Amino acid sequence: VIRAELDLHGMSGDEARLATAEFLNRCMRLDRRCVRIIHGKGRGSKNRLPVLKNKLRHWLIQREDVLAFCQARTVDGGAGAAIVLLKSSTA
Repeated sequence: VIRAELDLHGMSGDEARLATAEFLNRCMRLDRRCVRIIHGKGRGSKNRLPVLKNKLRHWLIQREDVLAFCQARTVDGGAGAAIVLLKSSTA
């Protein structure tokens, strides 16, 4: 079950990076282990490519508190969102 959500639509790369870090830190404090991050499909970007999608993957790989992540199911945002599984903050 998705316990929290962050929407990065309209943010620059720097804004999205900061928002993602703050969001994941807050989720860890609140023990929200399964979360959704909406990065968009790139339809509003210059080349209509998902700029934040690739950046988000890079940021998530670098975090020790991220156990896994994958593209969301269609009903949860599909190619425009990622589902992230965080380590338990109680372990």
